[in-house]
Amino acid sequence: MQSLKHIADWPVPNASTAVIGKDGGLLGSHGDQDRHYALASVTKLLSAYAVLLAVEEGALELDQPAGPEGSTVRHLLAHSGGYDFGDRSVRYTPGERRLYSNAGFEVLGETVEHATGMAFADYLRDGVLLPLGMQRTSLAGSPAAGATSTVADLSRFAAELQQPRLLDPSTLSEATSVVFPGLAGVLPGFGRQKDNDWGLGFEIRNGKQPHWTGGNSSPRTFGHFGQSGTFLWVDPEAGAACVTLTDRDFGPWAAEAWPAFTDAALAELAT
Repeated sequence: MQSLKHIADWPVPNASTAVIGKDGGLLGSHGDQDRHYALASVTKLLSAYAVLLAVEEGALELDQPAGPEGSTVRHLLAHSGGYDFGDRSVRYTPGERRLYSNAGFEVLGETVEHATGMAFADYLRDGVLLPLGMQRTSLAGSPAAGATSTVADLSRFAAELQQPRLLDPSTLSEATSVVFPGLAGVLPGFGRQKDNDWGLGFEIRNGKQPHWTGGNSSPRTFGHFGQSGTFLWVDPEAGAACVTLTDRDFGPWAAEAWPAFTDAALAELAT
């Protein structure tokens, strides 16, 4: 894919990318696929998958209490538990507003630990990373933002998100559909959104504007970006996913470069 070479022009020290087809095959790549990068909030995709696995295994229930009074595991996954962004002060009644919260994911990690008797990082490793062959990925710190990985490893995860083996397809379908629709909130880096749609750990594109994916990304596109200059999206209409990792923090450069990059990749996929 010639469009992927444009990352070489980005104002970053290092960048690596890959596009993965619906069948899990590699459609194109550029940059060092085995270089380690800090994922920042792309970590939430991995952590959410581990929480959903715990639900399928019967250790948790989506509607069991977790977090502030009235909040559940479902609320925390969907960033609607009411927690502040960075701490456990309660800003809203659960389900009232979409307030993106690292604190909520940290409580989710603790909830899994309590339910399984395992450290969350170990549960993630044993339940998700090792079965997918992601041996160069690890979590050290917060379930919200503490993972490091490579494009090669996240390409395996991107394949899983298109043809799940670890979760029932119905679970993934629910996780990548809007939970608590109609909630307003701020999409970090892109401002207030009237409908700040989210699934169970997965951000949903729908009609958000501006956004970090492309102007031609389908409304069904889901994924996440990280403040370390990283993103992963899956566009079911395009039948493909993209993993892009850099080592420059998100900023105006990314808000400008990423949508154009995604649109170029989608255009090439459509030819």
